[in-house]
Amino acid sequence: MTKTLIIDSEKNTEERIAGIIDGFCKGFIIEGSARTLKQGMILIQKTQPDLILLNVMLKDGSGFELLNKIEDRSFEIVFMADNRDFAYKAIKYNALDYILKPVDEKEVIEALLKVAEKRKQENSKYLLRSFLSNFAGQKSNGKKVVLKTTDDIHIVEVSNIIRCESDGSYTKVHLADSSQIVVSKNLKEFEELLTDYGLLRVHHSHLVNINHIERFHKRSGGLIIMSDKSEIPVSVRKKENLIELFEKM
Repeated sequence: MTKTLIIDSEKNTEERIAGIIDGFCKGFIIEGSARTLKQGMILIQKTQPDLILLNVMLKDGSGFELLNKIEDRSFEIVFMADNRDFAYKAIKYNALDYILKPVDEKEVIEALLKVAEKRKQENSKYLLRSFLSNFAGQKSNGKKVVLKTTDDIHIVEVSNIIRCESDGSYTKVHLADSSQIVVSKNLKEFEELLTDYGLLRVHHSHLVNINHIERFHKRSGGLIIMSDKSEIPVSVRKKENLIELFEKM
C-alpha cells in the first residue's frame, strides 16, 4: 500500500481527494491530513509517507518551505495550486505531477497512476539489486537441492539446473544432462528456494540459471537462448532489469 498524506489548507479539497482515492485508486491509503506547515511536519515525521499531495500555499507558509525543512526526503510529491505560476518551481523540487485546483477527478487519478508506476519500477530495481547482492555473496557451486517425484528422490546440484518451467501446479526442472524432473511444487516455490543461487524469474512461466544463459535477443521483444538451446521469452517488465543485470555482470 502507498501511504498517502494530504496537506492542504482547505478541508473541501482534502475531502474531494479522499473520495477520489477511495473510489478509484486501489493501493493508496490516506494516513492523515494537515492544514498547516507545522502540522504537516509533525504528520510526516509520525507516518513516514510514500506520497504527499501538497498545496503550494498553506496558512503559515508554502509547501516549498515544508520540503526545505526535510533533509532526507524519501516520498513522492504531487503539488496542488490554483494556477500554474509555481509549476516550474515544482519541477525543481522533483514533483511527480502538478494538479490545478479545484481538483479534477481525472487529473488526480492520472497523477496517482504515475506514482504507482514509478514505485513499481523502483521496486523492480530494488529486487534486482538484492538479487545481485545475494548472488555475489552466495555462489551456487556445491549447493544441492532435493527434488522429490512420485518414484524417486533426486539430489541435484544447483549448477546443473539450466531452467525451471511452470506446468500448472507442477514444475519441470531441466538439467544440464538434457534430462528433466517433474516436481509437484509450483514455480513460485522454486523461485524462493533458488533465487539466492543464480536463478532468476524472467517470465511468469520461467526461472533461468543465469550461468547457463548464452544469448539475449533484445530486438525480438526479449528472448533468452540457454545452454540447452531452449528459447525462453522475457516478460516486458523483466526486460529492463535483465539488461541492467547483464551490464553489471
